[in-house]
Amino acid sequence: MTIRSTACSIFNPMLRIYRHLLFLCLFVANSAVAFDKGQQPTLGVAVSPATVAARDTMIFPDGDNLPPGAGNVADGAKLFVQQCVLCHGPRGRGGSAQDLTGGHSDLTRDPPDQTVGTYWPFATTLFDFIRRAMPMHIPGSLSNDDTYALTAYLLHESGLLAAEASLDAETLKAFEMPNKNGFIWIDVENAGDFNAE
Repeated sequence: MTIRSTACSIFNPMLRIYRHLLFLCLFVANSAVAFDKGQQPTLGVAVSPATVAARDTMIFPDGDNLPPGAGNVADGAKLFVQQCVLCHGPRGRGGSAQDLTGGHSDLTRDPPDQTVGTYWPFATTLFDFIRRAMPMHIPGSLSNDDTYALTAYLLHESGLLAAEASLDAETLKAFEMPNKNGFIWIDVENAGDFNAE
């Protein structure tokens, strides 16, 4: 009786491994047969060209491709309470997500203070990120005016923009961030060419 239970306990892990290998082999064989018959995987849904076009709007650091629209600090403050405060906390700090405002130290401390005013090199990049990724539960849902307003509000809360200010494509392009020269830039024309001087 003791020998039998020992033998079962020794071989039981091996049986589990064999079962997993058998399952894997059957899965691979079934997949190969399905693809051999010309079937496509049934993952996700097809995306319409209109949806792709609506999402394919990258704003570059120099402001190229900024959309029409405008927003001011006061409207941004209201929108922030409605759309952002749950994660980012009142006035952009103290929430469950990373603080957006309130940073006053440089990036040499550990960990670095990566708020809008101390870290971001371009206000246009902030606009692009808000437009693409926020609010987290419905990204891409903000209008251009809302995105300009939220950008203005965050710049104001970071001490970089006056309370009565507004932003549009031209003023955002011209806006200088304090950390603009805090990054080492790559030469895009020679990107990937490690021998370029």
